[in-house]
Amino acid sequence: MAVASDPAVSTAGMHQIGEVAEAVNLSLRTIRYYDEVGVVPPSGRSAGGFRLYTDADIERLRLVRHMKPLDFTLDEMRDLLQARDRLTEEITDEDRTELLGRLGMYAATAESRCSKLRDELAAAEAMATMLHRDASVLRESPDPSG
Repeated sequence: MAVASDPAVSTAGMHQIGEVAEAVNLSLRTIRYYDEVGVVPPSGRSAGGFRLYTDADIERLRLVRHMKPLDFTLDEMRDLLQARDRLTEEITDEDRTELLGRLGMYAATAESRCSKLRDELAAAEAMATMLHRDASVLRESPDPSG
């Protein structure tokens, strides 16, 4: 990790955690946690020790935010981020086959979890519709107290 107190390290293009939190709609605590558990560590630190993030780090945090509702574990998040990092590397045919398998597995997992979320959303929408209907019936019925 680069430290900005090193004269060779520039903070240009680096973002402090508050900016990052706002950009990705995650709490400061969550971003710090993802650093502590090694999911998305910052690319650098300021001379004062503040976490500094690159645009690429921000994109990784956005991807992690999208993984959260799909119930990916921290290990799965780390593995998927590492797999995606390899997409831009030169790799052997064997590595390509392994990477395709991993990405295919994660795609299938995401689709399965999306399907479950769609089912849960449909049930929640049915409940909301029922409650609106009940409220309408109550509004339209005569007041029993007269």
